[in-house]
Amino acid sequence: MPDPADLARQFAEMLGPRGWIAGEDAAPWQRDWLDRHGVPPLGVARPGSTAEVTAVVRACRAAGVAVVPQGGNTGLCAAAVAARPGAVILSLARMAGIGPPDPASGSIEVGAGVVLAALHQALDGTGLMFPLHLGAEGSAQIGGLIGTNAGGSHAFRFGMMGDLLLGVEVVLPDGSIWNGLRAVQKDNAGYQLRRLFAGAEGTLGIVTRAVLGLFPAPRQRATAFLALPDLAAAVALGTRLRAEAGEFLTGLEFFSDLGLGLALKHLPGLSYPLATRGGAYVLVEVASGSDLVPLDDILAGVLEWGMGQGLVLDGALAASEAQRAGFWRLREEQPEGQRLDGPQLKHDIAVPPGRIAEFVARAAPLCQGLLPGVRINPFGHLGDGNIHYNLSPPEGAGGFAGTDAALGLELARLATAMGGSFAAEHGLGRTKIALADALRPPEERRLMRALKQALDPDGVLNPGVLVEG
Repeated sequence: MPDPADLARQFAEMLGPRGWIAGEDAAPWQRDWLDRHGVPPLGVARPGSTAEVTAVVRACRAAGVAVVPQGGNTGLCAAAVAARPGAVILSLARMAGIGPPDPASGSIEVGAGVVLAALHQALDGTGLMFPLHLGAEGSAQIGGLIGTNAGGSHAFRFGMMGDLLLGVEVVLPDGSIWNGLRAVQKDNAGYQLRRLFAGAEGTLGIVTRAVLGLFPAPRQRATAFLALPDLAAAVALGTRLRAEAGEFLTGLEFFSDLGLGLALKHLPGLSYPLATRGGAYVLVEVASGSDLVPLDDILAGVLEWGMGQGLVLDGALAASEAQRAGFWRLREEQPEGQRLDGPQLKHDIAVPPGRIAEFVARAAPLCQGLLPGVRINPFGHLGDGNIHYNLSPPEGAGGFAGTDAALGLELARLATAMGGSFAAEHGLGRTKIALADALRPPEERRLMRALKQALDPDGVLNPGVLVEG
């Protein structure tokens, strides 16, 4: 078996100074987004082509060295950093080419290293858009978004990353290349292989290029920020919005008064746009590619109905793009406001949308029973039932008094019992394998292990992610 030093020299010669980074220079790739996981790797390979990815994978396989694919490293479950010393982190950041959009087909081909915000910028002025939006879009890369099957704030309307993926090129664990770059929506020639890699978190193959589906960019939008008495009112209002706005409904987000207070306290430039505070808040957006649809009237009608039903305490329609951006900042800065307040525990829950309020009501006493005074900040995606159920310690406490694992387990059990998930859009990574083994059907876990063994019998790609190993 090759000596690690020999392997490092091989990569330095193969990839050049921009393509191989080792020692202290590899520190920026070493730790995860939350700075809780990651050990020093042998080095960071930064290939500039699919052929170089293949060469790295084959060399590591021959040497018995693990390969950890890494995109923007914005994940929250430690899937993109090394768990054991000596692994090679494979960064796709240099593979960032963006092809021309195809308006007739509604598609575009991009490299795995393309940052999501750069894709949005490249499409400005083309009349087309890629509808995935999330808080980390300034860092998150397409390959990582595919690997985690990212969702974001528009998933209920346009689908998750796997739904937006038309074709994909993948380097497999043996170093061979599968070229599935087909720009067609309908392709039923057997197993849906492109979807196999959406959510696989780099355990079955390394995505190098992708064909993504595009949509017509909206010609007009209408956005409302609403204060409501509680989450039950938010669920009822969401049901009405779906009925009244239909296909024009593109954003439906919620957050709590605790989260709003933390954001206003810690982040400059935020302002509260209403005269009345509520127990919960809803951000709703409708959009259309036609100038003929009366979007403001649709929202105003639902707002009037909600006030008449006692579901809406106060609300405002955005009168400018700046005001719209201000409304969205209040929602998007929820995680940052809580982070700046001190330690936090993040939980990524999904339940059927109609049961969001029920989950929050049932979860609160479970958390308070384990840690009296714990501060609960639920926020997320009202349209698809995804709750980011984040916790802060009791006022004045420096931590969670050793209840971290117990809190996570109880919340995961509740979500599972309610027909939901404890891994809505962040994935399993390394940190939620035990929850999956405990709470998901054994047949489901067996199928995942069988897939891993079939495609990667030597355990080269991301060992210890999704399944034990």
